[in-house]
Amino acid sequence: MKKILFISILIIMVSSCQKDNGYIKQPRVKTDHYTAEVMRLMGKVSDPQPSPDGSKILYGVSYTSIEQNRECRQLFVMDADGGNRTQLTKSPSSISNARWIEGGKRIAYLCKGQIYVCNADGKRARQISDIPGGIGEFKLSADEKQVIYTADFKNYTAPTDRYPDLKKATVRTIDNLMYRHWDHFVEYIPHSYVAKFKTKGKIKKGTDILDGAPFELPTEPWSGLEQLSWSPDGKYIAYSCRKLTGKEYAFSTNTDIYLYDVAKKTAENLTEGMPGYDTDPVFSPDGSKIAWLSMERAGYEADRVRLFVMDLASRTRRELTVNFDYNAESPAWNPDGGSIWFASVVEGLGQIWKADLATGALSRVTPENEWYDFHSPIFTVDAFGNPRIITTNTSMLRPAEIVAVNPADGKWAQLTHENDDILTQLEEIKVEDRWLTTTDGGKMLTWVLYPPKFDPKKVYPSILVCLGGPQSCFSQEWSTRWNYRLMASQGYVVVLPNRHGTTGFGQAWCEQISGDYTGQNMQDYFTAADALLAEPYVGKMAAIGASYGGYSVYNLAGIHQKRFSAFIAHCGIFNEEHMFMETEEMWFPNWDNGGIAMPDVPQAGAPWSSNPVARKLYDHSPHTMVKNWDTPIMVIHGEKDFRVPYDQGMAAFNAAQMMGVESKMLLFPDENHWVLKPQNCIYWHREVFDWLDRWCK
Repeated sequence: MKKILFISILIIMVSSCQKDNGYIKQPRVKTDHYTAEVMRLMGKVSDPQPSPDGSKILYGVSYTSIEQNRECRQLFVMDADGGNRTQLTKSPSSISNARWIEGGKRIAYLCKGQIYVCNADGKRARQISDIPGGIGEFKLSADEKQVIYTADFKNYTAPTDRYPDLKKATVRTIDNLMYRHWDHFVEYIPHSYVAKFKTKGKIKKGTDILDGAPFELPTEPWSGLEQLSWSPDGKYIAYSCRKLTGKEYAFSTNTDIYLYDVAKKTAENLTEGMPGYDTDPVFSPDGSKIAWLSMERAGYEADRVRLFVMDLASRTRRELTVNFDYNAESPAWNPDGGSIWFASVVEGLGQIWKADLATGALSRVTPENEWYDFHSPIFTVDAFGNPRIITTNTSMLRPAEIVAVNPADGKWAQLTHENDDILTQLEEIKVEDRWLTTTDGGKMLTWVLYPPKFDPKKVYPSILVCLGGPQSCFSQEWSTRWNYRLMASQGYVVVLPNRHGTTGFGQAWCEQISGDYTGQNMQDYFTAADALLAEPYVGKMAAIGASYGGYSVYNLAGIHQKRFSAFIAHCGIFNEEHMFMETEEMWFPNWDNGGIAMPDVPQAGAPWSSNPVARKLYDHSPHTMVKNWDTPIMVIHGEKDFRVPYDQGMAAFNAAQMMGVESKMLLFPDENHWVLKPQNCIYWHREVFDWLDRWCK
């Protein structure tokens, strides 16, 4: 019966994603069983943009063709209340970065690496830029006379640069660190350029804000044009940049906020003396202030993210979140300049908050006990004069949808219903929050998802998911990589412990894990596992995880004392000593492997350091406990993963094989730390659930 159901879903999937005039259509799915195929066919809603008059919202939806092994994003528009949803584009190429121009009469967007404009109804589209090599993103000044765009900047020495006669040589010449990052060799880096914006004629190559300096703008690998902000008068640009290269870059988190004079082409460092990350600058509506996000300590990428404001006339700085023990994200000014909206994960839920500049008061806007994650806030006023915050939210049970939040009382309305036709067919999943007492007396939020038609009189297999990061959080997130509803839908009780080291539960809880990878957080996993294994409806349990979660799996495999019946480690750290010497962002292992105890000592977290914190971690690296492995383990790795290079996975698999442990390895030649391509994603899920079913059902 299971095979017949799968075949029918596959037929539906293929027929629903055929080409139609070159673009990927919105799929139609009829099934009540949630599978990886169904998950990938859900539309991905993103980037809502209210029109200038507040009457409409422009946004994008990505659709997947598993057959074509790609996604394609199209533009939609709807009324401010969610009505009259209209598809504007039907392009064979993805469309992104769409923005209203000319008071809402037209739209500018990015397609095939160039800027296009079209009428507000999507018609009469034409290309208006001609930038060699293409554009990554763009951002317009308030008067729409200028544009910032990002493009690749050559930053390496090719063989023919040194020896012109060696035209077929393929060697890379490397003489410093950070020669590769995330999933690519650092041969081109992003730079940001300023050009005149015009809809008649073509936008040509602009002025390089960094004037050819070998720095990234925006900073890789995650940043985008949220790191650059136009002043309202278009005379200045505030931007975040780490003006370091090589080994200094590899060990530093010191990005600063710079004020760039567009006419003079000069930049001033506004955050001199602030040694941590300074990011996300945003000008106030009148241009007199800049808000930004800041971490205090050098070399610590998981420090508390604070919200700062600078008065540009006096250059005085002020933190607005002094008594706020959580991370601020995505700051956005209120139009009157008197307050700032921001997002923050608090006690396992992503919420929108407001900071009042006059009083310094912080207030939660979105409901405290509703199980959703709210994202970047955009303040607008609708056509009837009602103030609203437009954003997206997610839960563990559905992907992102656009919502409108009333800033006065936090009540919100869902405006898009992109996946309702699929979600309403699926079997229901129950989610529960459990607060467990850890061995050190702390309170740990553990989410538990139950299978469809859960009956407490029956016995179900279980999955304990080990969190990555290590400083991240199980909140109401939704992902097509690790989808907890999908796991539960395969008949598993899913356990998600927010162990020590997670964000959203105060900074002390977050940074306890630094220097203690093998300690308290591993006991937290045992606390969660034991609590669920004590339930009469839980049978066998597997432990699975990615990145630091993969490290956790390798570590648990040597100490779990028969709690788990199977393991899956995705892109996990196996040998900490070797990892320190082959990863790219050196500040990360340096701090967590001992630098926290000696922050002023260079390379205090290195394997050759005498730092006792470092020695404890390296002496208990997962590879030292392989002799204790006795439980089936699956190893998964991407060959383009330069954060945790794939030889870590190979070493773990080889060790398991040599120890006679039942084991299997999946290597993806064209994937990085994540599995992103649709067919690879489907293969990943089929193999993962096949492994779990084999050992736990």
